[in-house]
Amino acid sequence: MPRRIRRMAARLAGPGLAVTYLSLLVLLPLAAVLSSAFSSGPGAFWQAVSQPEAVAALRLTLLCSLAVAAVNSVLGLVIAWMLVRDDFPGIKVVGALIDLPFALPTIVAGLTLLSLYGPNSPFGVNVAGTPAGILLALAFVTLPFAVRSVQPVLAELDRETEEAAATLGASPAGVVRRVVLPSIAPALLAGAGLAFARAVGEFGSVVLISGNLPFHTEVASSWIYSLSQSGDLSAAAAVSVVLVLIALFVLVGIGLVRRRFGVAESV
Repeated sequence: MPRRIRRMAARLAGPGLAVTYLSLLVLLPLAAVLSSAFSSGPGAFWQAVSQPEAVAALRLTLLCSLAVAAVNSVLGLVIAWMLVRDDFPGIKVVGALIDLPFALPTIVAGLTLLSLYGPNSPFGVNVAGTPAGILLALAFVTLPFAVRSVQPVLAELDRETEEAAATLGASPAGVVRRVVLPSIAPALLAGAGLAFARAVGEFGSVVLISGNLPFHTEVASSWIYSLSQSGDLSAAAAVSVVLVLIALFVLVGIGLVRRRFGVAESV
């Protein structure tokens, strides 16, 4: 009997530890944000997220995030293809550079971008205080998601299927469109979704180069920071809840679509 109890305890220990850790890091902070957002009632929540400056910041954030996710999906696929299918000197260096945004503090990335593409740019390109600067910063921090989501799937593709399609007369573009893209579509979609979710909440790389001009270059994360600095924590939490809901909606949607792709492929 004691042995059975020990086995049962061992089985429950892993899931219990995981749930506890997840609760401490994710669930409890989310619950605290929700509680703060609705502390003054639903009316105050709606007023916080519908005021003109909040709406403008959310709109700019969503538009820039969508644009960056779309662009990085295409360019990330090109880079992943190059890393998997080509062999050239310095390929490991390129791979390390792609992962650099993961390791680099985002505020350092923002400072670097401001030095390169700000008022004192050595290239004569000044995008500071413009939406283009926001797009540049978001593209920098989200590129690894687009590349690393697709790269392992490309590496595992059966090259014989592509060669058979080419033997049957398919053009290189046709092979990519009819053989490669359907196989990597779930991974491509996952990379785009992760890039979008990261861009929606990005702050460090954007805060310096954007200029935080209200109704022009102020993203949602900067607006949340301004609210918190002015002491309006309830309104800051309300806008934060909107960003969390957007990110969750995207991630859940990606999971559902990927599952549908998997069912379709298995049939």
